[in-house]
This record gives sequence, structure tokens and C-alpha cells, in this order.
Amino acid sequence: MTKYSIAAVCALVLGSFGFASTSFAGDDETVSKETKAIQETVKETCITGDLGVSFADKYLNGRALVLNSHGVSAQPYLDLYFKLYEGTGFINKITFNLGLWSDIASQTERPNATVRNWYEFDYTAGFTVTMEKNFSATLSYFEFDSPAGEFNTARSMNLNLAYNDSDALGPFALHPHVTILAELPAPGEAALAPGGWYFEPGIAPSYTFAKGSAYPVTLSVPVKVGLANERLYDGEAFGYVSAGAQIAVPLAFVPSCYGTWLLTGGYTWYYVDRNLQKFEDSYVGDGRRNQNVFGGGIGLTF
Repeated sequence: MTKYSIAAVCALVLGSFGFASTSFAGDDETVSKETKAIQETVKETCITGDLGVSFADKYLNGRALVLNSHGVSAQPYLDLYFKLYEGTGFINKITFNLGLWSDIASQTERPNATVRNWYEFDYTAGFTVTMEKNFSATLSYFEFDSPAGEFNTARSMNLNLAYNDSDALGPFALHPHVTILAELPAPGEAALAPGGWYFEPGIAPSYTFAKGSAYPVTLSVPVKVGLANERLYDGEAFGYVSAGAQIAVPLAFVPSCYGTWLLTGGYTWYYVDRNLQKFEDSYVGDGRRNQNVFGGGIGLTF
């Protein structure tokens, strides 16, 4: 809290009653300094982020492969965004992004592993360019590791193209996106070895109920389709389709100095191709073409 001199306080009080002209010598300068201090705005930070933990009754990765269907998966995450540029031209903003993500399983098939419950650890780094305020392109490097030894390290380059159509469609905005993933050669593979390609078009319409209240509820309905070349889904172009319902409620009772906290929950339905079904049946014994995932979590943005 800002501390004020006794003379400044007296001058402010007298001024409010119309007696500012009867001030002591030097008080005008003090009042001016204190007024500037009161009106000074907090500088915007160039580093923002989000962190939290999600829970799910099974773990399907980003390409709808069921990798863990036993027990509960806890999935902590941390993302940092470093603003490199912001302007009013065609390119509005450029950020450098860093992300960490893990899947920690309550049950495991590797009882002898040192960290047998730490199923997966991912990290990513990339850049996002925002154009004309509503278009964004994010190019990122991803690496997927398994501390428990469940799978070999995988690497990929991801390009995500997104459009915020809220200005055009208002409450009927679809928030479309397209993700393109290119697998990188694993250690020991030839540099020009053909890799898998993954394509994901999707939308995520949303609506917020009770906007004026302290606890508005935002409902989103993400829908996406997973497509690939012949290598990724074992010769099939179609991999899966998914749809779900997610809700988010802010925890308004948490002081704003601790960031913006959200409580989330939701359900996602997957319909997978026969090749994915066969893989899942051989890998985790859960080879069903219809998969249902329930989950929720808590997180904050800052």
C-alpha cells in the first residue's frame, strides 16, 4: 500500500473542501507526486502462462490411441508464453511458447520400473504468430517420452492454424482449427526415412451462461476428426472422430493476485477405425470402436 505524508493528506482533504489555496509551502509539489503515484498504471507483463492438473478415467493421446485404460490418470501441465512483439499492422503479435505435460497413472503394467506410474512426459517449444487479430499460426516441436519405459521416444513438428470467428458470428462462433503433425525420424533412422503425417480439422463452439454473475459457466462442444497418411494409421486415412461437452467455472473467491482459477469437467466420445481398435486391443486390452472418456481438473492462468 502507498504511504502518504501528513502534509499531503491534509492538502488533499482541504482541497476537497475548497481550501487548497491555503496550503503550506511545498505541499503542491508533494500532492502532485502522490497523485501521479495513485494514477500510475501497472505495466503489462510480457510473460503469461497457465498451469494445473486434469484427471481422466483413461488416457487417449492426441491421435486417439488408447494408451492407458486402467485406474485414473493425473495429467499436470505448465505453459509459458513470452511476448516478443505486439503491434497494429498485419502481424499483431508474436510469442515464444514453452510447454510441459505429463500423464501419471494410478495403475501400471510396469511394476519393476523405477518410476512405473510416470507413464508419459512431453515437452514442446514453438512460436505463435497472430495476424489481423483473429488468425493465428503456431509452429512447434514436440517430444514424447515415457519415464516408465512404456514406449520409445517420439518426436514431431506441429503446425496449428486457428481462426477466432467471434467478431463475425458472435455467440454462434465455431472457433475452427486445423492441425498438421509430421513425425520426425527416431534416433538411428535414416534422415530421409518416410514418417507419419496426421491431419486434424476441428471446431469448438462455446456459450457462456450467467455472464454477469461471479460464477459464469462456459460450455464448449469440441468436435474433431483425425486423418493420416498410410503409415500413421496402418494404411487407413480415417483414424477417428470425436465429440464432447466441456464446462468451465471460474473460482471467483480466489484473489485475483493469485491468477484466474478455473474448475473444469467434461465428457468426450470417440469412434475409432478398425486398425486403431486392433492396436488398442493388443496394447491395453480395450479394443472398442466407441470410447468414452470422463474427466475434470483445476487450473489457473496468469
